[in-house]
Amino acid sequence: MTRKAGSSLEHYFLGGRSLPWYLLGIAGMAVWFDLTGTMIITSFLYLLGPRGLYIEFRGGAVLVLAFLLAYAGKWHRRSGCMTQAEWMTFRFGTDKTAEGLRLLTALINVVSSIMFLAYLIRGASLFLGVFFPFPPMTTTLVLVVVSTLYTMGAGFYGVVLTDLVQGIILVFSCLIVATMAWMRVPDSASLAATARAVTGNVDWVNTQPAWHTHMPPGYEAYSPLILVAFFYLVRNVICGMGQGADQRYFAARNDRDCGLQSLLQGVTVMFRWPLMIGFAVMGIYLVHSVYPDSSVVQKTAELVRTYFPNTDPAYWHNLTSGIVNAPAKQPDGLISGLESLLGADWRGKLPLVGINGTVDPEQILPAVLLNVIPAGLRGVLVVAMFAAMMSCKNSIVNISSSFLVKDIYQNFLRPKAANRELIFASYLSTLGIVVVAFYFGIAAKSINDLWGWIIMGLTAGQLAPMALRLYWWRCNAWGMCGGYVLGGVGAVLQRIYYPQMPETWEFILMFSLSFIGTVGGSLLTAPTPMPVLQDFYRKTRPFGLWKPLRNEFKGADRVAVDGENRNDIITVPFALLWQVTLFLLPMQLVIKSYHSFWMTLPFFLVGLAGMYFYWWRPLMRKKTGPDLLAISKASLTSANSGKNVHPKP
Repeated sequence: MTRKAGSSLEHYFLGGRSLPWYLLGIAGMAVWFDLTGTMIITSFLYLLGPRGLYIEFRGGAVLVLAFLLAYAGKWHRRSGCMTQAEWMTFRFGTDKTAEGLRLLTALINVVSSIMFLAYLIRGASLFLGVFFPFPPMTTTLVLVVVSTLYTMGAGFYGVVLTDLVQGIILVFSCLIVATMAWMRVPDSASLAATARAVTGNVDWVNTQPAWHTHMPPGYEAYSPLILVAFFYLVRNVICGMGQGADQRYFAARNDRDCGLQSLLQGVTVMFRWPLMIGFAVMGIYLVHSVYPDSSVVQKTAELVRTYFPNTDPAYWHNLTSGIVNAPAKQPDGLISGLESLLGADWRGKLPLVGINGTVDPEQILPAVLLNVIPAGLRGVLVVAMFAAMMSCKNSIVNISSSFLVKDIYQNFLRPKAANRELIFASYLSTLGIVVVAFYFGIAAKSINDLWGWIIMGLTAGQLAPMALRLYWWRCNAWGMCGGYVLGGVGAVLQRIYYPQMPETWEFILMFSLSFIGTVGGSLLTAPTPMPVLQDFYRKTRPFGLWKPLRNEFKGADRVAVDGENRNDIITVPFALLWQVTLFLLPMQLVIKSYHSFWMTLPFFLVGLAGMYFYWWRPLMRKKTGPDLLAISKASLTSANSGKNVHPKP
C-alpha cells in the first residue's frame, strides 16, 4: 500500500481517482463520526434528550450532506482538481491574483485543519484520561503518534481502508449500546421522571423544540432552543451551499459516485445517534445512582478548588485525573475529604465533577463506559471510540497535508520537484501539522468552547466567499481574498481579545465581514476573464446568477442543464427533511417514545419520496462514464477562446 501511495501525488492524496463509491462513503462517514464530536453531542443529548439534535444543527447533524448529495459534490469533481486551493485557479484563472488566492486558500485550510485537529486531540484527552493511569495528554500523544506514522506511510489508501474496518467496528458498537440503553428503559414516562430529577429538564423525552429550555451553568446560551436551532439551520444552509471541495469528491470516478457516496454517508452516520442517545440514557441512570443528592457535586468541586484555587478551566480534567491516578501525591486532607463526600469509590465518581460544581456533561460518555458497560464489552467499545478518533484525525491530516505539498510546496517553492521529494515533503508536513495541533489542543478550555469558535467564528469567516464563488459570475479572486482576510482575521482577533463573545454574534460578525469583503472586493476590481468563466461554466454547469453565461448552452443542451439544476434544487429540502428525521427515529425507539416515532415517520417518508423522484431516478438514468452530459461544442459561443489548463471532468 505504501508503494502504491508513493507512486504519485494523485495516488497519495486521492487514491488514483479509482476507489469505488462505497469506500469513499465509509471514509466520509468516518470524518463525521469523530470521538470528540460524539462526546459533545452525547453531552447535549444527556441535557436535553432527543432535542439535543437541534443544537447540533451547528455542525454535528451534518446537514451539509444534503447539498453534497444533491449537487455540490459533483460540481467540484467536474473540475478535475486535487484540492480546494487548486480549484481556485480552475474558477478564477492562473494570473497572479488567482495564484495568490490559491496560496491564501491553502493557508486558511491548513490553519482550520490544525484547529479542528486540536479540538479532536482535546476531546481524546478527556476520553483517555478516564481509562489509563497516566497523564491524559501523555496517553493522547502516544495514540496520535502511532496513527500519524501510519497515515504518513499509506496516504489516502491507508485512510480509506482503515476507515472501512473501523467503520464496521463503529456500526457494531452503535447497535450494542443502543440495545443496552433500550433494555434499561422501563418506559418513556419513567425515563422522563428520572431525567427530570437528574438534569432539571421537564421535557427530556419530547422531540419538539421549545422556545425555552433549562440548561446548566456554562450552557445558558442554548436555552432559547427554537431560535438557536433556526439560527444554526440558516448557518448550515449557507455553509452547505459552498461545500463540496473535499478529498473524497475530488477522488470520485464520476458524478453518480458522488451522489451514492453521499447517500451512504447519511445512512451510516445515522448509527451515531442511537449510540449517543444510548450513552445519554445510561448516563442519566448512572448520575441518578451515583449522585442522588446533587449538592454533593457542588461540595466536591468546592473541596478540590480549596486545595487548587488557581486551576484554569482548561486543566480541570487533568487535575481530577491526576488526583484519581495518584492519590498519594495529593495534599493532606484532600483524599479524606473526597472519601467523606463521595465514599470509598470516590475514584469512579470524581471525573464526573465539573469545575462549576455540576456534573460535567462532556464526561458522560467515558463515565458510562467505565462504570456501566461490562468489562469485556467495554474493551470493544473503547476500541470503537479509538477507531472514531483515528479515522477522523487521519482524514483531516491527509487533507491538510495535501494543501501544504500540492498548493504551497510544489506550486510556489519547488515546481520542478521530483515525485520522491514531494512524497517526502508529505511526510514532513503531516508530522508538522500534528505537532502544532497537539500544542493548541492541550490549551483549550473545553471541547464545546473550541468547537463553538471553529464553527461559528473561524469557518463563518469563510462562508460568504465559499458560497458566492459558485453562484455569482461576478465574484473574482480579489473578492475572495477580501472575504477571506476580513472574516479570518476578524475571527482570530475576536478569539484573542473577546473570547467570551456569544456564538450568535460571532457568526453574524464574521459572516458579515466576509460578505462585505467578497462583494466589495469583486465589484471594485475587474471581473474574471470571460474565457476562464466559460470553461468553468461549461464543465461545472451551476445554477445561480450566471446570466452572462447562460447563452453558452443552446437548444437541447440548455434544456438538459436547466432540468438537472431544477432537480438538484428541489432535492435539497427533501434531503434535509429525510436526514433530520432519519436521525430522530432511532433515538425515539431507544427511549421508547413510540408516539413520537409514529408522528415522525410520515415526515421521513415524505423526504424519502421526494429524494426518489427528484434525485434517485435521474441519478440512475445517467451514464457512469466521466462525462455525464454531452455538451456539444457547437452550443458554446466562444468557450474555445480560453486555454483549458485542467483535465476534462
